[in-house]
Amino acid sequence: MIGSELAFDDSLSPFERWYIRVFGAPILGLRIRARRILPLIEPRYRNILDSGCGQGVLAFEIARRLPQSMVTGADINKTLMERNRSIAARAGLENCRFESAESAENDPQPCHDLILSVDVLEHVENDERVLFWYQASLVRGGDFILHVPAYHRLGVFGGRRVNIPVEGHVRPGYLMEEIVRKIRSAGFTIVRSSYTYGWLETASNTISYLITGARMKNRLVYAAFFPFLLGLSFFGRNSRPARGSGILIVARKE
Repeated sequence: MIGSELAFDDSLSPFERWYIRVFGAPILGLRIRARRILPLIEPRYRNILDSGCGQGVLAFEIARRLPQSMVTGADINKTLMERNRSIAARAGLENCRFESAESAENDPQPCHDLILSVDVLEHVENDERVLFWYQASLVRGGDFILHVPAYHRLGVFGGRRVNIPVEGHVRPGYLMEEIVRKIRSAGFTIVRSSYTYGWLETASNTISYLITGARMKNRLVYAAFFPFLLGLSFFGRNSRPARGSGILIVARKE
């Protein structure tokens, strides 16, 4: 299960560790995004950066799948990075390391052949500066995989509206043409762009938000509903929405 490494966190209760071993990381939005992103990560990538990695779920999973590659997770939360280092060591993931985002961004060097930025830019005021940093940190021919919320979100009962406001976001999301323009301005070539979060994925994620308020509230209620919501979202994994609630872009440094 994706995120099962989190069960190595000693700060969790025995029940929480058991739950994670059975169901994986109980973070619905991340699990939905992971289904779209992980198939894009090929064995040819050898030096991978997961920028804004948070709890390290994607970094752990990629390191486990690609033992020949080095995976670096970076985030501004130094305490979380210490915890992630401990988890990686206990999980035996010698090819997975974590560092603070400040140290990672001081002096960009073209050393990565893949950079992931998964639901990070909506938290950053100066997103264009970050995109230029990503471009400078890739080797020529390196790839950039970006996921962000779309500006509009599908409604559970049809229609579209501005995406749900979430604490820590400086913008609700992006219009496709807006984020494509910014990525190209940073020097990237767009390889592919598409919407994610079709109706079933959006509906399950909306129910998740209603329970938690996007702030880890009502944790026991969420734990009870999570397996159902994960299963519901799974049936939407192959959807190709013409206008979904998320945006996925693959770009390249030529």
